[in-house]
Amino acid sequence: MEFINGDRLLKRRNFLLGASFLTGLTVASQWQPVMARGRFSDYPFKLGVASGDPLPDSVVLWTRLASEPLNGGGMPPVNVPVRWQIARDENMRQVVQRGTVLAMPQLGHSVHVDVRGLEPNRWYWYQFAVGSEVSPIGRTRTAPAIYSSIQQLNFAFASCQDWQNGLYTAYKHMAKEDLDLVVHLGDYIYEYGPETGAPRQHIGPEIITLADYRNRHALYKTDIDLQAVHANFPWVVTWDDHEVDNNYANLIPEDSQTPEAFEQRRANAYQAYYEHMPLRLSSLPRQSSMLLYRRLTFGDLAEFNVLDTRQYRTDQPCDDGLKPLCDAAVAPQGTMTGAAQEDWLLQGLDKSQARWNVIAQQTILAQFDFDPRPGIQIFNVDQWDGYVAARRRLLNFLEQRKPSNPVVITGDIHSSWVFDLKADFNNPLSPTVGTEFVGTSITSDFPTSFIAPVQAALSGNPHTKFFDGAYRGYVRCKLTRNEWQSDYRIVSSILDQNATISTLASFVVENGKAGAQKA
Repeated sequence: MEFINGDRLLKRRNFLLGASFLTGLTVASQWQPVMARGRFSDYPFKLGVASGDPLPDSVVLWTRLASEPLNGGGMPPVNVPVRWQIARDENMRQVVQRGTVLAMPQLGHSVHVDVRGLEPNRWYWYQFAVGSEVSPIGRTRTAPAIYSSIQQLNFAFASCQDWQNGLYTAYKHMAKEDLDLVVHLGDYIYEYGPETGAPRQHIGPEIITLADYRNRHALYKTDIDLQAVHANFPWVVTWDDHEVDNNYANLIPEDSQTPEAFEQRRANAYQAYYEHMPLRLSSLPRQSSMLLYRRLTFGDLAEFNVLDTRQYRTDQPCDDGLKPLCDAAVAPQGTMTGAAQEDWLLQGLDKSQARWNVIAQQTILAQFDFDPRPGIQIFNVDQWDGYVAARRRLLNFLEQRKPSNPVVITGDIHSSWVFDLKADFNNPLSPTVGTEFVGTSITSDFPTSFIAPVQAALSGNPHTKFFDGAYRGYVRCKLTRNEWQSDYRIVSSILDQNATISTLASFVVENGKAGAQKA
């Protein structure tokens, strides 16, 4: 493959300066010293390549220069010109676009290239180069043209990949699937310090600083199976809590930090998240906030509403945990999404022309009473069960406005579930207004001791179609014009690099008929 000569690059002024508007950066920082020769202490593409957020004419390409990934990146504190190119073939001979972007120290020497002018609904291959070093070749795919008629979409969704709890064997198998897209629903990293006896270890104590979060993301990104899935398919990502701090809500931490300290910690976490994900400039963190909710459309077949249910939510009611609902759990001001995101979601659903309307989000939307005894109700108030009024507004909207085939995809709980979404969960005759598929974790633990109590509670939650807490993996989805099929793909072990993959269960939703049935 051929790149523009590096010496000529330094004389050109049409660098794609990219994400240079981060708080604290100035225009002058764009013109700080530029590396004259690409000399590194080691191979700079150790974190691989990725792509994401496909549009009909565009996709974001990502990499981060890090010759010493677990030691701050190991890069000099200067701008580094990175060449990129994208081609129609895997041998990179039919190059359709190429250019140069500055990898800046202020953004951890990460690179985000929003390539425009591509053809819709087709595969492309891409690669980066710096100095004499070249990255692995990645593959990506653009979305179909807006409202074009397409017959099928294949995607997988995943969440909760605690490094310390096991190996990413599920990703080894996902990389071999026939997919157009991967959706990650959060807990891409975990913030905790090392865990004694764990199969893999975090490096350093619980993460707080920007350097901490960068090193933790880099640790996770060194996994070759995770890198393979990033290199094979475009990703759509959103976060949950562990990208910052377990069960945080807006600017309220779980840990005993001052509001000022936690706001800075959240800002550090958000910046590191942006630096390590294939996100557009519109998601660039500004101070301690980051706009992550967004909408992606795949022809007339599917529209994804990607939610952020951590940054804007009110505090968990009833002091969090599993417990009966207190007054705060049913208060109308309780919110998972904040008012602006909620309005955005409902307006988008109302205007959608897609056959399948996907809500990609974090915690279980359906009601689930964990105590089967009559007259006693126990709920997980970190889930939507702690935000009853907000859930009621969403389900009432689905019942009244009837957007086409609403399907919710969910992560967080490290176990597999299928729910019929009811307009009123407490009324057995209430209509089903949608379907929820909850995927298990890639590695994160669902304690064995929890399985039997959940199974005992299933009879008191008749809208629950399926539950499994024993296995780890991901959900593979096949959408056609007539049905949606979700296959619960599980690995035989998260401690064996040679673990096998199988389908634990499959469920289908028929077009025009809310609710899931076993395939």
